Amino acid sequence: MAEPYLPRVVAPTLLIVGEYDWQVLELNRAAYALLNTEKDLVIVPRATHLFEEPGALEEVARLATRWFTRYLASPQT
Repeated sequence: MAEPYLPRVVAPTLLIVGEYDWQVLELNRAAYALLNTEKDLVIVPRATHLFEEPGALEEVARLATRWFTRYLASPQT
């Protein structure tokens, strides 16, 4: 449903998906192609839809923290 709006997104966008979540992976690849902003698509190895595998959710948290620190941190003066 969001597909028509993706080219209008201006916020930096991080897409994280599990390697074994094939359907969502394809949807994320399609969304990534439509985004015209700073973007990244990260595939978490050996992870499924809910990142329930050992270490997978921690990897998602690490990736998100790094992304948010980069794009939401206050500029230093």
